[in-house]
Amino acid sequence: MSDKMLKFVKIGQQNPPKRDISNRKEDFNEIYKDFIKEKAGEQSSRCSQCGVPFCQVHCPLNNNIPDWLKLTAEGRLKEAYELAQSTNNMPEVCGRICPQDRLCEGNCVIEQSGHGTVTIGSVEKYITDTAWKEGWVKPINVKKEKNQSVGIIGAGPAGLAAGEQLRKLGYQITIYDRYDRSGGLLIYGIPNFKLEKFVVERRTDMLEKNGIKFVQNFEVGKDATLDQLREKHDAILIATGVYKAREINLPGKDLANIFPAMEFLTASNKKGLGDDVELFDNGTLNAEGKDIVVIGGGDTAMDCVRTSVRQNAKSVKCLYRRDKENMPGSAREVANAEEEGVEFVWLSSPKEFIGKNKVESLIVDRIKLGEPDESGRKKPEIQENSQFNIKADIVIKALGFDPENLPKLFNSNNLQVTKWGTLKVDFDTMESNLPGVFAAGDIVRGASLVVWAIKDGRDVAESIKFFLENKARESIKVA
Repeated sequence: MSDKMLKFVKIGQQNPPKRDISNRKEDFNEIYKDFIKEKAGEQSSRCSQCGVPFCQVHCPLNNNIPDWLKLTAEGRLKEAYELAQSTNNMPEVCGRICPQDRLCEGNCVIEQSGHGTVTIGSVEKYITDTAWKEGWVKPINVKKEKNQSVGIIGAGPAGLAAGEQLRKLGYQITIYDRYDRSGGLLIYGIPNFKLEKFVVERRTDMLEKNGIKFVQNFEVGKDATLDQLREKHDAILIATGVYKAREINLPGKDLANIFPAMEFLTASNKKGLGDDVELFDNGTLNAEGKDIVVIGGGDTAMDCVRTSVRQNAKSVKCLYRRDKENMPGSAREVANAEEEGVEFVWLSSPKEFIGKNKVESLIVDRIKLGEPDESGRKKPEIQENSQFNIKADIVIKALGFDPENLPKLFNSNNLQVTKWGTLKVDFDTMESNLPGVFAAGDIVRGASLVVWAIKDGRDVAESIKFFLENKARESIKVA
């Protein structure tokens, strides 16, 4: 064992320093400063190099975390990057936005023993940012171009990961997306203070240099049907994600100024990218000077409240029907929001929206937690005669996402879906009921994490490769 490791008994846990609260509330830049080389190596040296790496086991991508921590501690950063990128198509993204406290870091052995976790995510970010800076991230060298093509619907993390993996094998890849920029939620859903957009854009630019063709502003079902794309390509991957906002069926829900989270976040992100956004410019989707209420407790809700703070809202409140310990979002994001002045109204649930033409306030019920439900979490129960009122100029619904009706959108009524509206696929091959049409990411598993989408993209690429190899062999036989 290298004498550079197992230093957790001598060196304490340390994250990269956060920017001062008063400064970071004024802009959309990332809140964490970069590790310097010495600190990245020092924190990596705390790894215990345990026989069963629970950090790796609890990473959806099964990243070789102990190995690249050891390489970082030894100053072998290029090798650390090569190892990190061998299992992850976007380590610079995951290092920034993965909920490490629930995955790798939360299951770190020295965290469990009370010494404080190795700051895995920050080291991953440092390794990959160094790789980009030093020019170690290179375009794919396709040794032999194949005459088979794959059409990918959706330029989010699942589609991008699958496209890169298949391009490495020499397949011709075209990625179709309804938006004017590639990246999906990475570009329009996640705010800059968590993921600056140049990080996404340099990755998609590199994929384009790899020979992947991107077709933007393309709607399947409108610009071409799914069947027409099937005729054009040897295989199809559907990786659209889930974008349909869940509704809240309460009296007054049709009042103006009640918005789904993605509408609010997309307007903010587009403005940050330099676009003209009429609804932001005229104040409709701008929180400045307003009382903002966000309903929900996940990471999307945290994105909304923290975006509102940066837009200089008068006040920002987050309503969540359970308590802080039962929040589904990242504990770090909740802590960041609290630091920035967000008021959390725990154990509360909206009952009615009040206003004439637009929302002016909410009637809210207080909640108590009862017996555990089928998921094992304590069930929220309304307390009788507990109503109170909260003023609101804008209400943002961050209640999660459901799949859109893809068979109807794609003009492909024979495309099968589950009872939840997600695409129905073979569990092993990820192929739909339509031969040669595969699906991956949130459109299969429901709204989930970026890291799971990347894993699904890598897995489905293997299945598509197997399908195309069989198809090529069959065509040879016929010939």
